[in-house]
Amino acid sequence: MSVKIRLARRGRRKLAIYDVVVADARAPRDGRFIEKIGSYNPNTNPASININNERALKWLLNGAQPTDTVKAMLSYRGIMLKKHLQIGVLKGAITQEIADAKFEAWLNEKDTKIAGKSDSINKAKADTRQKAFDAETAKNQARMDAYQAKEDEQKALLAAAEAANNPVPVPVIAPTPEVEAALEETPAIEEVPVIEETPAVEETPVIEETPAVEETPVIEETPAVEEAPVTEAKEDTPAVEEAPAAEKKVEDAPVAKEPTPETPAEGEEDAKA
Repeated sequence: MSVKIRLARRGRRKLAIYDVVVADARAPRDGRFIEKIGSYNPNTNPASININNERALKWLLNGAQPTDTVKAMLSYRGIMLKKHLQIGVLKGAITQEIADAKFEAWLNEKDTKIAGKSDSINKAKADTRQKAFDAETAKNQARMDAYQAKEDEQKALLAAAEAANNPVPVPVIAPTPEVEAALEETPAIEEVPVIEETPAVEETPVIEETPAVEETPVIEETPAVEEAPVTEAKEDTPAVEEAPAAEKKVEDAPVAKEPTPETPAEGEEDAKA
């Protein structure tokens, strides 16, 4: 029977985890197995490999053949190196102490490299996270500054509108004792009677004594406009003369009409005669 050390898949979709198993080569991948010696999780960085070194070395010495993936994993854990050293001990090429010392030195160096890689990965993650945080902080700060600037502008506009509607009263400054003393010591401003002693303005009766405007009877003495009855007389005289003519015509008009009824009377009288 051919025995292989291979991976058996488990886990869920897109998040697979594998078991390192020793199984018959004729068995299905996820079928029956002889022994489980470890696990492999590729979802972490670096990948998590947990293998029982002693059991894996025993199966390798017994002739089990690992697959390519499992062989790379065993080399990563140092099991293939330990198998090589153990074969040398069995052949008598080296002693067990030398083989164990070489394996311990290699294992310490490997652990240092793994730890350095893990630290670098964690540092890179932290740097990326810090950069993203700084960028988000700067973005939020810029947004807050813009919002604050907008609020300040609105407050300034409101303050200007209020100042325009409600002007600020001028504060009355109380005079200091020095100013009051100076005002009391300077009475010259109060004793200036210049405006009161200038009666020239009051004694100028020029406007009152100028009756020229009132005594100008030039307009009244010009009877030219009033004495022009000539035209009226001329116009009135024919009117007066023409009036009786019109009246005569009016009187004559009925006279002409009156004989009309008398004519038949005269005819009747002649007939009777």
